[in-house]
Amino acid sequence: MPAADPRFNDFVLLQAQNAGFFLGQLPNPATGEKQVNLRAAKSVIDSLEMLEIKTEGNLTTEEERLLQTALTNLRPLFEKAST
Repeated sequence: MPAADPRFNDFVLLQAQNAGFFLGQLPNPATGEKQVNLRAAKSVIDSLEMLEIKTEGNLTTEEERLLQTALTNLRPLFEKAST
């Protein structure tokens, strides 16, 4: 079983937070307003999907669950924001 790396969890959480920000789920800290940037959100989601493919079989159960949860939550938000 692969060894856990806390940096992986931090990275996935940061990317998920960035995607949430770009999808208007989190307010801009400077303005307090929510903004949508679909191009940036898609880029972050695409990166997480690439990470999922490239790390297959090399993650702990917790890391895999975290990545899957992030993608499961972000994909429908992106679809909703795209319509």
